[in-house]
Amino acid sequence: MEFACSHVVCNWRPEGSLAEGSDEGGSGLSVYPCSPPGEGGTPGPGVPLRLSVTEHMYDNRISVIPQQEPGIVPPPLPPRRFGSQKQPRPTSLPPPPPPLSSLPPPLPARGAEGQGEQSIRLKANVNVLSLSVGRLVDISRASGIQTTQSPVIHCGRCSAALSSLSSIQNTQDSSVWLCEFCGLQNTLSTSGPGAGSKVGLRVRGAPRGRDVIYLPLQTDQDYENLEDVMVVFCVDISGSMSVTSEVSPGNAMRSPTYVSRQQSIQDALQRALSSLLQTSPHRRVAMVTFNDEVVVYGDGSGVPVSLRDWALVDYDYLRQQGQQYNTPHCIAESYQHLSLRVKELREHGATALGPAALVSVAMASRFVGSKVILCTDGRANIGLGEMEESPAPFSSPQSPYFYRQLANEAANSGVIVSVMTFEGTDCRLAEVGLLADQTGGRVNIVNIGTVATEIQSALADNILATSVTATLLAADGMYFPYEECNHRLVREIGNVTEGVEITFQFACKPDSTESFMRRDRLPFQLQLSFITRDQQKVTRIITEQRRVTTSSWLWAGSLNMSVLGVHCAQLVARLTMKGRVHEAQRQLRAQQDLLKDISEQRPNPKEESIYGNWINTMTTICDDLTTDSQALSDEAAKVVYQMKRASSVCQSRRKQTDMVAL
Repeated sequence: MEFACSHVVCNWRPEGSLAEGSDEGGSGLSVYPCSPPGEGGTPGPGVPLRLSVTEHMYDNRISVIPQQEPGIVPPPLPPRRFGSQKQPRPTSLPPPPPPLSSLPPPLPARGAEGQGEQSIRLKANVNVLSLSVGRLVDISRASGIQTTQSPVIHCGRCSAALSSLSSIQNTQDSSVWLCEFCGLQNTLSTSGPGAGSKVGLRVRGAPRGRDVIYLPLQTDQDYENLEDVMVVFCVDISGSMSVTSEVSPGNAMRSPTYVSRQQSIQDALQRALSSLLQTSPHRRVAMVTFNDEVVVYGDGSGVPVSLRDWALVDYDYLRQQGQQYNTPHCIAESYQHLSLRVKELREHGATALGPAALVSVAMASRFVGSKVILCTDGRANIGLGEMEESPAPFSSPQSPYFYRQLANEAANSGVIVSVMTFEGTDCRLAEVGLLADQTGGRVNIVNIGTVATEIQSALADNILATSVTATLLAADGMYFPYEECNHRLVREIGNVTEGVEITFQFACKPDSTESFMRRDRLPFQLQLSFITRDQQKVTRIITEQRRVTTSSWLWAGSLNMSVLGVHCAQLVARLTMKGRVHEAQRQLRAQQDLLKDISEQRPNPKEESIYGNWINTMTTICDDLTTDSQALSDEAAKVVYQMKRASSVCQSRRKQTDMVAL
């Protein structure tokens, strides 16, 4: 766990909560992004939480060191004379008394007299932590981390795990653990013939490290071949794929060269098949095409199956056809058949994108860790998931539900779906992109020159773990803005590939601030449960403590720009996708001011450029949505989806270093 701040800032409040005249209702008070319920009459979830201006003295101030401007420095003072030096004096005056000290009095401050350190208002929440989930689930690299096959001991109320921070009081008949997160007294062993001593022995032998990996007990399960996964190419061959683009200008000697989208896809698929044959000869590869019908080629060796008419609107039938189709052979055996099928593709007809995606996911779901690479140039206009303007009022609103449901099925089966569309088209990427967003895949817009490279990048994304769930616990009295009003947050992550990074923000409830300030440290615990590629159910538990402070004791230059920048991108992207554009804009303004202050205190041109561009891009998208009040364009949706998967500069650098080392 990497924190943006070295301390927990107890007195941070959402923007406007202590500022006069900032509330939409005109009362001078604002509501929390996630209204935290609390004792003593605090409202429950969904009810605005109002905070009196006179309740707390804190004002979200943070220290900055003022930069001295050239030209305001006064001229140097003349040197002072020490008392030991003799000076000529008039004879009519008595000699001066001897000095009390040989040192002159202290000089006043130079340049910024009386100013000292300045402060700014802290609008952005700096209580942020980042998790490099891709590294945490890769237990093959977890050398030196404590591992155990003992079961996890949980608190009976908040489900916190026994750790190195836990305090246990042992008596003759029982052991009592006072949970450091919720304060519940957990009796770990009881008296009784045989049972008590057995439980007590388990407690005494339980691991209590800061970072512990809990592995399952060894079983006689079948060997899992990690190479036994499938790649399904789901390819659009509708009539619009015949559109051409100039790739080589003409001259006096020859005419310009044009290439159609269909030709570029065929070339990209041939390259991908050749690459898989060389690098992963045992990988299973299949192909599905779609226009006004869906054709399942599989590995190309058998008779293709065509699905049309009523079949395109029957969800269960389409899924059954994908699951029951002949299992494709490895690419080493099917390369020639697939290569010939790719050459024979011809474009015509409509775009049955939804049914083709469903069949492809159903085929790939037979092997955990499989991939579906979907490429299209048009909006789905026939069958399930169609999105064309239709006089039927029930047709279009069904599409978001369809793609969300299909994405959930793919994620639960351990399948990655990557979506790529051609530039200059309108494919409603905001909806189709859900397939990639919820499964850990890529979302991108390509052209005839970049489609081959993007397919190669999608092939390189290998699943490290599936069914990943992150549970984050903080001290009772804290909450997670925009997500959870309790001190325990559960986030479903799903499939995880290398480089995945997620962020959380937390804050203290107003009625807990005073009690937290009387404590030296506050506990945090991450419980990361996941299934590895070899089907082991693993839990990794990391427990830490952080010191407590107020914002007025912070220096802006000590904050982690990397963690804050990634969190801003991910949070604003999530809010934008949910339609909460005004909240996203407030976050952007707050983070923009904070990153500016950090860069002035501790300059880092590379990070400033990257994170600054992220903020500027998202600001433009949010402003356009506010002005035009319309849905996301494909280009904007691509950026938002990519921002939801943003990772820090140092994370990308570590990934490149690991690839070089391999």
